[in-house]
Amino acid sequence: MTPPTTPKSGVSEEIEKAIAHRDRPPRPNALRASLTFGWRALLKIKHVPEQLFDVTLFPVMFTLLFVLLFGGAIAGSTKEYVQFLAPGVMVQTVIFITMYTGMGLNTDIQKGFFDRIKSLPIWQPSAIVGALLGDLLRYGVASSIVIALTLILGFRPEGGPLGVIAGFALVLLFCFCFTWVWTVLGLLMRTPTSVLNTSMMILFPLTFASNIFVPPDTLPSWLEWFVGVNPISHLVDATRSLMAGDPDGSAIGQVFIYCVVLLAVFAPITMKLYRSKT
Repeated sequence: MTPPTTPKSGVSEEIEKAIAHRDRPPRPNALRASLTFGWRALLKIKHVPEQLFDVTLFPVMFTLLFVLLFGGAIAGSTKEYVQFLAPGVMVQTVIFITMYTGMGLNTDIQKGFFDRIKSLPIWQPSAIVGALLGDLLRYGVASSIVIALTLILGFRPEGGPLGVIAGFALVLLFCFCFTWVWTVLGLLMRTPTSVLNTSMMILFPLTFASNIFVPPDTLPSWLEWFVGVNPISHLVDATRSLMAGDPDGSAIGQVFIYCVVLLAVFAPITMKLYRSKT
């Protein structure tokens, strides 16, 4: 009978180290877990740089297309029109980018990402919150490109840098809250394409039937009424007033109300759907 062989000392030491008792690391809190998943969202851009197309090419195309196409016909010159359009086209650009959050969430579901993290000792909603925090950087990049391009085209905000920063921050806040609508769609729809198509059907009337491109008083009465109750119009009014150095308290207050309502309604729905998925 052959005696059992004795493992090499190096192998034994490795096994002992692997099974040695160690104190478990502390459980990450909600903020730390969310920031970690936010960093994951940014790393996805590193490995798939095509994701930056929507925050770089879209702002340039939207801005140049509408300024050069409508400037002469509506305001007589592109320089005059860009004063009116710049805040609105920044809102439109970032609003359109928000829908990709829902698509990314749906893609993660299809790939089984949430099935892999559900056993981790973390605050489970941090995966969604982190993705939204990561997307805030994308929104900021898109907004910065629009502002820089419109400044080149002749935009001169009377509110100065502080007014631009305030309008910039208000748009990011609203878009963060608005993105929760797309997280609900991302959890409900079966494919990313379905999320995209549904999002476009919602965004097109909200953005184009607003005061982004023309003053509401030039529109038919029924369409003017819709523009007046459109939350995107209120966001544009608030952003324009901040950048013009004459803050409209009513419009800004309405935007904050919309933010609270969006969070109060769609965040709990998202969490409920998310738990049912995991």
